[in-house]
Amino acid sequence: MRQWLAAHRPSKRRLIQLYAALLFNANLKGFATGRLYKGPSKALCAPGLNCYSCPGATTACPLGALQNSLAASGARVPYYIFGILLLYGLLFGRAICSFLCPFGLLQELLHKIKTPKLKKNRFTRLLSYFKYVLLALLVVAYPILYMLKDGTLPAFCKYVCPAGTLEGAVSLLSYVGNSDMFRMLGPLFTWKFVLLVVFLVGSVFVYRFFCRFFCPLGAIYGLFNRFCLLGMKVEEERCIDCGLCTGYCGMDVRRVGDHECIQCGECAAVCPTKAITRKGNRLILPPNEVEEGTAPAKSVKRGKCLRIVISVLLAAVLIFALVYYNFLDQSLPNTPSDGVHGSTVGDLCYDLTVPLYGAGEESYTLSAHRGRVTIINFWGVWCAPCKEELPAFAAIAADYADEVTVLAIHSALDAAQAPAYIDAYYPNSVMLFGQDTKEDTCYTLLGGKDTYPMTIVLDGDGFVLARYEGKVSYETLAALIEGQR
Repeated sequence: MRQWLAAHRPSKRRLIQLYAALLFNANLKGFATGRLYKGPSKALCAPGLNCYSCPGATTACPLGALQNSLAASGARVPYYIFGILLLYGLLFGRAICSFLCPFGLLQELLHKIKTPKLKKNRFTRLLSYFKYVLLALLVVAYPILYMLKDGTLPAFCKYVCPAGTLEGAVSLLSYVGNSDMFRMLGPLFTWKFVLLVVFLVGSVFVYRFFCRFFCPLGAIYGLFNRFCLLGMKVEEERCIDCGLCTGYCGMDVRRVGDHECIQCGECAAVCPTKAITRKGNRLILPPNEVEEGTAPAKSVKRGKCLRIVISVLLAAVLIFALVYYNFLDQSLPNTPSDGVHGSTVGDLCYDLTVPLYGAGEESYTLSAHRGRVTIINFWGVWCAPCKEELPAFAAIAADYADEVTVLAIHSALDAAQAPAYIDAYYPNSVMLFGQDTKEDTCYTLLGGKDTYPMTIVLDGDGFVLARYEGKVSYETLAALIEGQR
């Protein structure tokens, strides 16, 4: 038993990967409730690829934030996300891929399945540059071009990202309470699900299949490998050019520390001359057999103490995060349960007071405008289906101006971009445009399940007539209004 445990004991790098995956997805109650965490830490970016829409995610994804910032910033430079990527890159480079990326961990675990493996070759080295093409086109160029046309579009997240499909879509759809989301699925989800299967199956046969060939975030961090503080280095005077390091590595590296190196440090264990070390820190390098027994006793003792201290600190941070996100944080509003109000069809709708856009900064209270049909639409400039259906709501507001109020409530996400969009496309609309709170309180209170757009129709007495998740047509709304005459 001892021998089996010793043979299967996880390495320090594997433990750090597991801790990081759990830390960045510490909102475990999100998987039990099918809801996203929307607290203050969602304004921060995790270092690795971890989808914002994962029910457990406590931070944002830097790649998604980069696409949104490029598309939404206009003439302004998105200093925050550039600064975060610069900080992560200068500190760790692609070590983030091997230590702090949850999707990288998943790929490595899949690759452990015993099957024939595809070894790296000239073709894989050439294909490794494809992620830079995706970075240039889908992460940078396409969002900027789309911004010049109409709002924002995080193209890589929307059309390719497997982490978003697995952690976001599949996780939310697996919750039984979100079964109504299935009717919103279409060709885009089918395409992304097929891509996800390709990436996961590919990872079984090819080491880090997605990471090596398709991940733009890895492409960004690879640009910093030469300068990062905790990267790998080779002491040239000791190197004998035996090639054991690059041959042992599963990535398409030409030399230790180049743009394809994920800085895992495992090559140090096979270097016969101890030429490979880590810049600034050797705590997480695997032991090199050549070095065993050569270190002074004081250095060994000091190193062990430092490892214990770091392990205790990591465990404390992880425990605090789990306790905070699952028991202490109260970011989502408490829903009243007086037995009268509700948000399902037939309930008297919860009373809302929503601040309106405009010079007067007026607000709209539902209970103060009874006697008219009220259509409440939740939308965002970042949501393409939302923008596609807004003309139908504008037409309803104009055609039924004497008997219907249309209240379009913008999400907290990208709220700063909403006024410019409204002024550009709906300057004279009779629709009312409101702003949800920073926690999307109104959306949550009315039963939103992280799906935009969402529409709720109230009769003149404030009772819920209908609710829709996803796009709704002019004809559907008009028929509902006609039925109330």
